Amino acid sequence: MKKMLDLQSFLKARSEMVELQIKRRGIDNARVLQAFRTVPRHLFVPEEYQVDAYADHPLPIGNEQTISQPYIVALMTASLELTGGEVVLEIGTGSGYQTAILANLAKEVHSVERISQLSELAERNLRALEMDNIYLHVGDGSLGWPDDAPYDCILITAAAPLIPKIVLDQLKANGRIVAPIGGRWRQMLEVWVKEKKRIKKEQILPVVFVPLRGAHGWQD
Repeated sequence: MKKMLDLQSFLKARSEMVELQIKRRGIDNARVLQAFRTVPRHLFVPEEYQVDAYADHPLPIGNEQTISQPYIVALMTASLELTGGEVVLEIGTGSGYQTAILANLAKEVHSVERISQLSELAERNLRALEMDNIYLHVGDGSLGWPDDAPYDCILITAAAPLIPKIVLDQLKANGRIVAPIGGRWRQMLEVWVKEKKRIKKEQILPVVFVPLRGAHGWQD
């Protein structure tokens, strides 16, 4: 059985995560780095995995879902280029870690999760941080969340064959979407920028995410 870490050990592990896994790999946005130094990642994983919370790999969070590798969370966050005044939609709340990171960097975060148990878990985790700019919703993330659209940025944390048009329509002009796009078992992390007459796309790196399920996602 792995030994539980104390608070000081968690702080040291979090600092090393930022320096060795994130900053060393080229992410140098000061606001992003500070958000990762601030949010206690170990609170967003099951107790039996807390000793590995700051390790360089994903971890299970229940319901066949995972919390992504810290570097990938940081890369996706940095790719949104948040400045602090944005309203962000996150599709796939999970345990709420990415949500907390976004909330440190944006004006307001709406996050949609299809699995009610995970949304409830995220609510408990986020309540402990006393953040008041997060709004959690349970629903089909492949539909986005039209009630509070349009959004300045959208982050999709599950793999989609393509970004659904209904989601793209919820993005403001000049807004950015970051998402893993591709097949069931391998995708490309992409950034889409909604320009006036076209969508500008940039491929970042190959990734593997759990599938986006729903009316405009994977059906099986």
